[in-house]
Amino acid sequence: MQPKLKSKVRCTDREVGEVTRVIVDPLSREVSHIVVGRNGAGVPERQIPASTIEAVTDDTVELRAPSSELNQFPVFRRDEYVTIHEVEIAHLEDHLHVQPGEVLVPLPELERNVKRRTFFTNLTHAIGALIALPLVYPVLRYVMKPMYAPFDNRWLKIGNVNRIKADDVGVQFKFKKTVKEAFMPEAEVDKNVWVLKASPPVLEEVYKSKDMEFRDHTGGVIWTNKRDVPYVAYSGKCPHLGCGYKWRNVPKLGRQIFLCPCHLSIYDASGKVLDGPAPRPLDPVPIRVATNGDIEIIDVEYKAGTKVQTRIV
Repeated sequence: MQPKLKSKVRCTDREVGEVTRVIVDPLSREVSHIVVGRNGAGVPERQIPASTIEAVTDDTVELRAPSSELNQFPVFRRDEYVTIHEVEIAHLEDHLHVQPGEVLVPLPELERNVKRRTFFTNLTHAIGALIALPLVYPVLRYVMKPMYAPFDNRWLKIGNVNRIKADDVGVQFKFKKTVKEAFMPEAEVDKNVWVLKASPPVLEEVYKSKDMEFRDHTGGVIWTNKRDVPYVAYSGKCPHLGCGYKWRNVPKLGRQIFLCPCHLSIYDASGKVLDGPAPRPLDPVPIRVATNGDIEIIDVEYKAGTKVQTRIV
């Protein structure tokens, strides 16, 4: 039986508080810790590992440690966790059977320390690379040739504006595109963009009173989005790390937003970053709308993780 929120917590000698939160390991999808709110004003919550739990009943969690040892456990830090509603973990519900409430998972660790290499290790690698370069250059040239091919500036039909029912509301349009990766054969992949019919204030925020130009690999202009056309299309990839994002209504914020659930980047309807690690706003793509309402876009993508847009597709 898994610990339940609001259950009483007893040490070997006395009752000490109740379970206020449950922490889940995102890999094993099992409860890894409970957070115990202790009796008494101003007493910090403690994060207790599941291995310390002796037994669990319907309304009580029994620990195998005396109350005098609780202070050895770390103080709970809320800012190091997110709720399971803010991230996507496949089949979590199949493993987790706690009562509804604040169930948390650790924030993703986006940066890891890399061990420092010694001088002689670097020297050995450099000499090896110089010896191998004449041998691998022809292979690399063949493999990398598609990377330096001209950008694909074809117009792709993705749907009709009749799907958009209100202003400043993101609507996802999915489409298929034939691509070629390095030396692999051509393949058809699923892609998407988000389109909205922007109100004048949102258009002003997107265009900053000037039209938006898009360029090919030579620097020539291939298309210009006009600032007085209300339809705006955004690339379906988050500028942070290229993840997919969603349109969400958040009552707590009192507004609708674009939310990347992987690392919690948040954008408004104009693509502006409201919160999270994203280094730049959402990336608009070329869009044109025919008189019958058909929408066409050019599938433009930019390098993720940079403040400046660098086109890669």
